[in-house]
Amino acid sequence: MPRHAQFPIDPLFLNRWSPRAMSGETISDTELFTLFEAARWAPSSYNGQPWRFIFARRDTSSFKSFFSLLDEGNQAWCKNAAVLVLIASRKLFEYNGSPSITHSFDTGSAWENLALQGSFKGLVVHGMQGFDYEKMAQLVQLPPEFVPEAMCAIGKPGPMSVLPPDVQKNEHQSDRKPLAELVFEGKFGNKVL
Repeated sequence: MPRHAQFPIDPLFLNRWSPRAMSGETISDTELFTLFEAARWAPSSYNGQPWRFIFARRDTSSFKSFFSLLDEGNQAWCKNAAVLVLIASRKLFEYNGSPSITHSFDTGSAWENLALQGSFKGLVVHGMQGFDYEKMAQLVQLPPEFVPEAMCAIGKPGPMSVLPPDVQKNEHQSDRKPLAELVFEGKFGNKVL
């Protein structure tokens, strides 16, 4: 089912979605680091760039360790990923050590750049929260000023048949809430559309 925007936007935004079916093929350094390069150019408060990406390639011991910390539901489809990535953010500004209230917001911007670049390049990029945050932080030796935000799986598209039947039924582009439910003027709930 094709998606439709309420107002004109670039097709890049409508075409991006989060499939799960991956082929198990490896991806090149260029393919992978192009995604991280796109993330690098995201905006951030005071240009602090609080995001960090810790990745594990398929067929490595690191991948097996990352994979073991995923929830069972995510393991069912992540087994064919080329790369698993932990996305973390720095809670404190580097320039003065004070708390960065927007570190998660800023890191979300970097994640979106990565996801859009992956979509543009025809890769599967699927974010997730279903993993053991505490054990993952320990596994990658995340310094205390950083916090795990999410993980993502990256790979080349594969046939839907590689997915368990219960996952296959949700393997389609989803719609979004109308702007009237998301955008207000002056105060919360003051609809403008």
